[in-house]
Amino acid sequence: MEWIKLIGVFIVILGFALKLDSILIILVASIVTALVGNMGITGLLETFGTSFVANRSMAIFILIMLVTGTLERNGLRNAASDLISKVKGASPGKIIGIYGIMRGIFAAFNVGFGGVAGFIRPIILPMAIGAVESKGEKIHEDHLEEIKGMASGMENVAWFFCQVLFIGGAGGLLVQSTLASLGYNVELIELAKVEIPVSIFALAVTIIYYYLKDKKLMKKYYGASLREGK
Repeated sequence: MEWIKLIGVFIVILGFALKLDSILIILVASIVTALVGNMGITGLLETFGTSFVANRSMAIFILIMLVTGTLERNGLRNAASDLISKVKGASPGKIIGIYGIMRGIFAAFNVGFGGVAGFIRPIILPMAIGAVESKGEKIHEDHLEEIKGMASGMENVAWFFCQVLFIGGAGGLLVQSTLASLGYNVELIELAKVEIPVSIFALAVTIIYYYLKDKKLMKKYYGASLREGK
């Protein structure tokens, strides 16, 4: 019954389908997989420890996860939602656009602050929800899923295009080495200069697209009640 060792995969799929807590799903799947694979709890902990030492950058992720969880437990999400609900004219599209600009600027200096797990989930999403609720509406589940996708997309676009602006960053070095293998020797500063208009254009297009998309979604899910002044 070798297939029983794949039960962890089934647990992950089922857990995400039921929209359960992602960290809990992965933890349960890991424990069950270790048990059915005859690793035992000791073997599981040894594997975690070996992987941790071999990938020390994971310590940053774990630290962000713990800090984010602690802040959420002490009301970070509620504070973010309450703050944005007091801003007149706020909308999910505008919030995501402002986040994109901020993310792009920080990415240009190779500064990260959590990404989807550490910043979007505990701060940007509650702000987006607060922007909708400030208009007297309860956010629609489908709209919330769209916001999650847009916020994550903005994170990816801003980081992908703007991190190359940092001279000596991984992205710039990768491009430089790739061009060098093709016979083109370029300086990192020149690459950064070329990337400036590209990153600005990419951010601008994404911000405008998500802003217009969110306006359409707001009209779709809350149009009638908003026109009535609710």
